Amino acid sequence: MDSRCYGFFFALFSLTVVALAYDPDTLQDLCVADHTSGIKVNGFTCKPESNITASDFFFAGIGKPAVVNNTVGSAVTGANVEKIAGLNTLGVSLARIDYAPGGLNPPHTHPRATEVIFVLEGELDVGFITTANKLFAKTVKKGEVFVFPRGLIHYQKNNDKAKPASVISAFNSQLPGTQSIAATLFTATPAIPDHVLTTAFQIGTKEIEKIKSKFAPKKV
Repeated sequence: MDSRCYGFFFALFSLTVVALAYDPDTLQDLCVADHTSGIKVNGFTCKPESNITASDFFFAGIGKPAVVNNTVGSAVTGANVEKIAGLNTLGVSLARIDYAPGGLNPPHTHPRATEVIFVLEGELDVGFITTANKLFAKTVKKGEVFVFPRGLIHYQKNNDKAKPASVISAFNSQLPGTQSIAATLFTATPAIPDHVLTTAFQIGTKEIEKIKSKFAPKKV
């Protein structure tokens, strides 16, 4: 086989790898999620087209501020495929985040999506950290936009101690997923062994248990 043949097959192989590196385009106009199906697929199975209605593409849940009643001072209202069945296979979703005065959306990641926020009200200190451990941080105000790259740890903090704030978030995934760093480490089930956490954070077992107690469900 001469060099031209090797070159042809290498080019063909390269194109195949590139083609397989991205999600395929949808193969039909609609694939509205059937949330009642017990079949497990990468996403959701499709409803029969005869059962699809306009309501499958509608959600009114992010038009008003959410009630913020937690210790970190923020509330996230998702508008993803779990709320809007018609988003299935479309690769987009939204969320609204509301912040109490001084409220924080704690450091977290979205493993399946890049996030873009648009500030509806207030002023926020925001930032993300790269895998090289570099922080990119900025203060954003009403009408401004900030981007958090896919999978990187990021946060938002309302820096006004007197007024609430809110943003709309857009994602390039129908279900971006969220892992809050502190909650993931200290509330995992089964629990991460204390010796792992004490070594990672260079603190004692008592400190670990004290942190875990902060995340424990409140007794009524």
